[in-house]
Amino acid sequence: MIRTERKYIEILRILKDHSDPVGAKRLSEIMAERGFILTDRAVQYYLQYLDEMGYTEKVGNLGRVLTEAGIAETNNALVGDRIGFIISKLERLAFRTTFDPETATGDVGYNLSIVPKDQEELAISVFDEVIKAECGFFRSYRIVDQDPRIPSDSIGIMTICSISMDGVFQRNGIPVKMAYGGRVSIENGTPTAFLDLIGYRGTTIDPLQLFVSAGLTSIRTLVRTKAGIGLANVREVPCTAEERVKELIISMRKCGFVFPVQMGNTILNLQPNPHRISIASFSGMNFIANATEQGVRITTEIGAGNIRFSKIVDME
Repeated sequence: MIRTERKYIEILRILKDHSDPVGAKRLSEIMAERGFILTDRAVQYYLQYLDEMGYTEKVGNLGRVLTEAGIAETNNALVGDRIGFIISKLERLAFRTTFDPETATGDVGYNLSIVPKDQEELAISVFDEVIKAECGFFRSYRIVDQDPRIPSDSIGIMTICSISMDGVFQRNGIPVKMAYGGRVSIENGTPTAFLDLIGYRGTTIDPLQLFVSAGLTSIRTLVRTKAGIGLANVREVPCTAEERVKELIISMRKCGFVFPVQMGNTILNLQPNPHRISIASFSGMNFIANATEQGVRITTEIGAGNIRFSKIVDME
């Protein structure tokens, strides 16, 4: 049965992650990245079966896309198997991050938000509010409209994904664990406690995206009164790496990054850990939360890819 075939499900997932048709050769490459070694011919066999099931359809010589039935099947299939899928995607993004904070060069991970053109001015203003309040992850963003993923009646906004921090740490020999995403209470501009935490390795959806869609933030109030509920991530690194982590943080802050909120063995209301340092940092999802709260029709792909750092900071 289709629901028990991991390879079929993985192909459906890949197609769901791509708005444009994907050919057999590219599918084979992506499957290999995910641990499934298949020849182009084997992929063609699976695609033929999925076509017959009504889950995919061919678009000329460009490749396949999901049908509505395929989208529904992907959403419902193997929920237990999808646990940890989000963190796996982010870890791949971190591995591909080559950013060097000493030279401000290399690639960073980014999120891509899509906004209707008639709301561009509003979207920019709410993003700027987050930057001014310093409750985002980075002090800049990039407006794009020449991208096949962006509809003709919309614009794209690229923001740096916080997983870029993990990539920098890893390239400097520091093992880092993305532990939690959560809601943090803020008073007088100072975080006081986490209200909710969701572990990245035990969920099928990005925790912060869940909080935004559920309306559980108050970024609009936060950016205007310095009090409200924001979104933050918690990472853990070995205590022995503390000094090197501090050096990297200083270098990254000089490049425009805004973190940490707090750092140490005991921070906010987290469980103390004598062996690991917890790093709490505001998430770039605060941009999206503020936009959502103020009525912007925005959709966001978290971990959309990697891009040169200069492409984000250059607003021209």
